[in-house]
Amino acid sequence: MCSAELTAGLHGQMIFISVLNTILSVTAFLGNALILIALHKESSLHPPSKLLLRSLATTDLCVGLFAEPLSVGYWMSEMNEHWNICPHLSTASFLAGYILCGVSGATLTELSVDRLLALMLGLRHRQVVTLKRTYLVVITTWVISAAFSGMVFWNHLITIWYGTIAIPLFLTISIFSYTKIFLILRQHNTQIHSHNVQQPNQTNQLNLARYKKALSTVIWLQMTLVACYLPHGLVTALRANMGLSVSVYHARIYTVTLIFLNSSLNPILYCYKLDEVRQAVKDTIRQVLCHCFTS
Repeated sequence: MCSAELTAGLHGQMIFISVLNTILSVTAFLGNALILIALHKESSLHPPSKLLLRSLATTDLCVGLFAEPLSVGYWMSEMNEHWNICPHLSTASFLAGYILCGVSGATLTELSVDRLLALMLGLRHRQVVTLKRTYLVVITTWVISAAFSGMVFWNHLITIWYGTIAIPLFLTISIFSYTKIFLILRQHNTQIHSHNVQQPNQTNQLNLARYKKALSTVIWLQMTLVACYLPHGLVTALRANMGLSVSVYHARIYTVTLIFLNSSLNPILYCYKLDEVRQAVKDTIRQVLCHCFTS
């Protein structure tokens, strides 16, 4: 990945991409830091579900703090022909990106399963999906992603196969969960309309409306991730068939940037879909500004 031939004629574009990713690095870090503060203040969300959202926001924050700066450093070292540090930055950026992308995909899958369990279990959901068990799932997710990504130092094929198997598996589980959810909700609506079942009380209606809102948030997060990751997957498949040419390398830089963009978009989705989080973010910004002006 460190070769003068790959960057020939791309210096101007690599400078543009480096500047763009530097900006995205700042927005990803600040945006997700605000979301983490907001989630810490917010008490209305179910604690296990909130923990999964905090894990996802943490991965996005780490993208801005580690993955993007390392990638910018790698591109700049390649452009300036610093071949002594280029391989190390290439490996570090790959490792950071692989770990964080793996955790993001797994966490969104866990959120989809959590939404399915919430619908199927009803009141028992809080007894089955406890905070302690969710902590165990989150820690296991980070450890597995770090372990398989770290295998690149021993046998890179294990790391590649981990990504090749994990990504389709995550998507399959998520699609199954959402399909099952929509079928259950449709069956529920059909029973109400066809059998003239009495409408549930106001509390249950509010709970169902709140559930659908939380479900909508997770679906939007999942769709955004797929939209940002899919082009890179296509370029990776193209590279496997054609090899690493200048055009493939060029496309790879832009698709990696699109992946990084996902970490800056997620805080916007949190604020757009979750009223409580949006209000907490506004309050935090207001407090920071007031402190800055008064000090």
